[in-house]
Amino acid sequence: MRRLSINARLAQDAPASSEIHAVLLEITHPQLSEPIRLSTDNTHRVSDEPLVYGTRSRWRGADPAVQPYLWVIASALLPSDLEDAPAASTIILENLDSAMTGLLRSFTDAASLSMAVVLASSPDLVEAEWTGLTLVTAEITAGEITLQFSREEIELEPFPLARLSRERFPGLHP
Repeated sequence: MRRLSINARLAQDAPASSEIHAVLLEITHPQLSEPIRLSTDNTHRVSDEPLVYGTRSRWRGADPAVQPYLWVIASALLPSDLEDAPAASTIILENLDSAMTGLLRSFTDAASLSMAVVLASSPDLVEAEWTGLTLVTAEITAGEITLQFSREEIELEPFPLARLSRERFPGLHP
């Protein structure tokens, strides 16, 4: 069972609420100088020229003043809480700039994703969080980019682990 803040529960129970849920995304890769921070909410104006909106949050150590989560037109399918399935998520971004596809095609190994659900009025209070997801597929069309992320299934972990025998670890035995 997931814990929700009182504000989130009141917003869900109210017939009409001004509270907006936002999904914060942090995409990391060894070839990136800093993580890509994205948000599904345009709460604050980040800059006037060019006009950029985003969410200012301290989630995952970001400095809200200089590292905002930039707003993108996106849909997100959040990971489920099923016990028998690994956490998997789908993010559909509107393909508005050719630089987005260029960035995706420049990597040969998988990127990592962390995502959180927050209320737009309290972006530092995380309602739900998933970390350690890995990019599985990226489908690019003229109109949208579909990114699928998943966590490795626990059943794929090797068991039993390697034994510390003379053949495998000769330095341990005199």
